[in-house]
Parts: sequence; C-alpha cells; structure tokens
Amino acid sequence: MVCKIRLSLLSFLFVFLAVSSSRTESSQDQTATTLDTIFSPLVNASSPGLAVLIRKDGRTAFERGYGARELRSFAKIDSQTNFRLASCSKQFTAMSIMLLVHDGKLRYDDKLTDVFPDFPAYGKTITIPNLLNHTSGLPDYEDLMAAAEKRKGAPLWTYKRQIQDAEVLDLLKQEAAGKFAPGTQWSYSNSGYVVLGLVVAKISGKPFREFLRERIFAPLEMSQTLAYQRGQNEVTQRAYGHSKEGNGWKETDQSSTSATLGDGGSYSSLDDLAKWDEALAQHRLLSESEMQPALIPVKLADGSQPKWPANSDRPEGTPVAYSFGWFLDPYRGHARMWHYGDTMGFHTYIVRFVGNKLTIIVLCNRTDLDPEALALKVADDVLR
Repeated sequence: MVCKIRLSLLSFLFVFLAVSSSRTESSQDQTATTLDTIFSPLVNASSPGLAVLIRKDGRTAFERGYGARELRSFAKIDSQTNFRLASCSKQFTAMSIMLLVHDGKLRYDDKLTDVFPDFPAYGKTITIPNLLNHTSGLPDYEDLMAAAEKRKGAPLWTYKRQIQDAEVLDLLKQEAAGKFAPGTQWSYSNSGYVVLGLVVAKISGKPFREFLRERIFAPLEMSQTLAYQRGQNEVTQRAYGHSKEGNGWKETDQSSTSATLGDGGSYSSLDDLAKWDEALAQHRLLSESEMQPALIPVKLADGSQPKWPANSDRPEGTPVAYSFGWFLDPYRGHARMWHYGDTMGFHTYIVRFVGNKLTIIVLCNRTDLDPEALALKVADDVLR
C-alpha cells in the first residue's frame, strides 16, 4: 500500500513538473515573441541591423540578432557577431585602471604628471579620478586635430591615416592650459579616456590591448573581445558600420579617429558581454569594496552635482551622474548603471538595473537606430 502511495505521489510530481515546465516555456515563448515585435520590424535580411541581449536574475532571457553584419555576403548578425562598442569601451578602460590600483602600481591620488613627467604644468592638478569621471578639463582632441589641420592648411588625418593614441597625447602636451580647473566642471572627455589607456600601457609596461586581453578578456573567457588595432589583431565575425544614404546604405565603418583605444576601440559580442555582465555581478575581477569607487557619482569641488554642459546630447543644465566608466542616474525610480556609444557607423547601449537583476544590451551597426530608446522600451515592459 505504501509503495502504491509513493508511486502515485511520484506520478503526480512528474505530471506537475511537466505542466510547470510547459507553462514556463510557454511564458518564455510569449515573452520572446513580444520582444521580437519591438526589433524585427526595424530591419530586414539585406540591411544592417542590431543584436539584443536581455539578462534577468543572472540568466540570459533573450538573445537575438537582426539583419546583416555586412552587405557583401549579407552574413547574419547573431550572438557571436562583434560590434565596435564605441564609448561602451570606457568601462573596460576604467576597470583596467582599477586593476592597477588593486595591484598597488597606481593610486587614485596620482596626478597626470606623475605618470607623464613631461606633461605641461596644467597636468599637475589632474588626478586619475578626474580622468575617469570627466572632470579633468582636458581639451577635446578632435578640436585640437581640427586646429592643427587648419594651421597646416591640409588634412593630417583620414580614415586611412588615423590618429593614434600617442599623437593625442602629443596634441594635449602642446596646450598650455585645460578648458577649466580640474574638478570644477564636468565635460564628457574622450581625451581623458585615451590618456587613461596610455596610463595603463605606461604603468603596466604592456600595450593597452594586451593588458585588456590578459587581465580582463582572457580571465573571463571573453575570447572574441579585443581592442582593435589594424595590423596588430583581427576582429572575427566582424560587423561593419553603416549610415543611411538616400534609399540605400553606405558603409561608414572607419573615420580619422577610429584607431584610438581607451575611449572607444573595443569590439565585443553578445555572448562575451553576457560573461562581462556576470563577472560584474559576481565581482570576479575586483571585490565588492574595490568596485565601490565606480558606483559613487562624482561631485564637483564645491560639493555640487555636475550638470550637462551646452552642446551635449542631453538638455543643458540637467544633472549628470557619472563615475568610473558608467553613468549612474536612476530611471523611473530604478537604480541603474549605463553607457552609450556613438561612433562612425555604430550606436550601442548597455544598461544594468542592478537592484532588479536586469541587464539590457543593444548593439547596432547602423546609425539610424536609437539603442537607448529601444533598451528603455524593453525596461518599461520588464520593470512595470
């Protein structure tokens, strides 16, 4: 009798689990279908497209590619397609600096002139955190490029003859002063992150691309992710950037500034970025306490919160919360860390709602899509 009861209970359990599993799969399918309706109308098999990753509670809930990674063979975008991350690369640069602090080779109170003694006097008050959180006041290197070309009366850099990191540093060394005293204002600075990449190379004694590979990408088994340098390495399954031109598409993959590394030179895929997200959640590279400096929004020297300056892509005068490679302002009451990337032919966006255990990543190899708006549309559905 006891045996029969146990068999009946086991039979019930198996049926219950089968029904529960079926319901779960049905719910997941319905969610995937709903999400697919957001992205699939945007592209077709013969157009550039996008890749989307959604992770919830430490697991991949949705991962899908749309469109083509290039328009010669029309190879499909998938989870292993590598996109230029643009400014989303800054989180890797910031992590590299934090790893050097962890190693005891660098301190957060080090000045720019401690690393580069021949830097002009205005670098004596620029700290490593000033570079990390965009309060250094360094001139924009693209403005310096334009001024140099104007003086020369001819182009100095093109997509074939791209400016290199060392040249950016040389341009900054030719200046007598920054845009403002360090720590007194906030101004998004690609110059600062190019310099940080050079700081990593100088302190570690290794090329920046090698430091990234040895200390971040290889330990996390991000085998496809790299800081791309033409002639030094190659991007596998590479997506090429595009811009709309009339009724068609023009490949706009490279510009005169596409070779700089610390500010936006990394390529990665959804599969690898899922590993990166997991590593951040599990503190696999740095302890939770060591990560804290990256999660505290910068304050200006007078204790005030920074504001977006004029000519930004956000309304002038609105508050900005930024730390080491991440924006940190909340979205509809939900704490988040996020970054966007915008460069020749690519738009990218990564957002982590840490308290909700939700990460959304949208990578586009075309410039007519807004990955931030798309990601937040997903967030609205998931967080409601």
